[in-house]
Amino acid sequence: MLKLGAGSAVPSFKVMDVVLAANARALALPPGGAKILRMEVGQPGTGLPEGAARAVEAAMRSGNVLGYTEALGRISLRQRIAAHYLDWYGVTVDPARIAVTFGASGAFPLAYLSSFNVGDRIALAAPYYPPYINIATALGLKPVVLPCGPESGFQPTIAMLEALDPAPDGLVLASPANPTGSMLAPEDLAGLARYCHHAGIRLISDEIYHGLTFGKKVATAAQFSESAIVINSFSKYFSMTGWRVGWMVLPEDMVRTTERLAQNFFVSPSYISQVAAEAAFDCHAELQANRAGYAQARELLLAALPQAGFPRFAPPDGAFYVYLDCSAYGQDSTEFCHRLLMEAGIAATPGHDFDAKRGEKYFRFSYCAPLPDIADAIARLQRLYDKSGSGGC
Repeated sequence: MLKLGAGSAVPSFKVMDVVLAANARALALPPGGAKILRMEVGQPGTGLPEGAARAVEAAMRSGNVLGYTEALGRISLRQRIAAHYLDWYGVTVDPARIAVTFGASGAFPLAYLSSFNVGDRIALAAPYYPPYINIATALGLKPVVLPCGPESGFQPTIAMLEALDPAPDGLVLASPANPTGSMLAPEDLAGLARYCHHAGIRLISDEIYHGLTFGKKVATAAQFSESAIVINSFSKYFSMTGWRVGWMVLPEDMVRTTERLAQNFFVSPSYISQVAAEAAFDCHAELQANRAGYAQARELLLAALPQAGFPRFAPPDGAFYVYLDCSAYGQDSTEFCHRLLMEAGIAATPGHDFDAKRGEKYFRFSYCAPLPDIADAIARLQRLYDKSGSGGC
């Protein structure tokens, strides 16, 4: 038997296993039965913005060959992204420092390979987005998990980094974070970014949920550090998950390195997706209306969850997730989520995906589904709680 590479041992992205189970459950339901409520994935319930759809249609009808672009993306899109940073954050970014990528997921291998060597140590907070660790592990990097809870806002601190010996080679931040929706205050992000720069720790700041925040001021690591790598995406705020287009803001000395990797890994991002992404910057009225829907769903959940058996949780500051403790039900989170799917018709993600050591107590709800589905999910949770008995939670 031929050997397999070490990267083949990478764990599954468990939420995708939940997707498979939910799809199978939906197919098994009788015609006309209650539908499966899809709260397991972070996929906006809205589609491509109308202005972006019109731009795609025009491009398809133009007769132009929609072929390869530059490896780092069309210059017109990179200029629009740079203008976005000036508009939203008041920071000037040279378009030459921007790389358009195959989604944010395509940005992480580029960031890791540009920054680290096999065996380098990458720190990150737990709970975390699973591919941070899985991609790093597949590339031969060593994750250093920093257990975080409500006392630090589910975010890492300088003190946590100072306690590591030896110091890590890199730090992955997410603000707002998946799965908790937690955010760093601008002054805390600034402190971490400057600490990492001076300590020789490569900061990778995942900012894909910017635009989806609720009450807290937001900042970008690009404001505070010239050595930070910033990753963002058109999937969440811009509602373009299936178009697979994201971007990176790179330190100047990493642009050519990243470009060479991108040329060999991906050749270029999708031409038509870049057309859609560029036009999406003119769709903020529609996108802000989408955000208002998420805010309404968030308020519905926060008000109803205590009555549905979940009295203690940290209200999310951003994104569209809430991370809930299910331990009072007396079940591991995988068992609990299976019960949710089979008895209540709700697909949710077990915490094992986000925290290998503590995830058995937690599960994640995504509230980017349509509002009627959110209201229905609340009612089904309440029925499940009543069925479990008042002592169940």
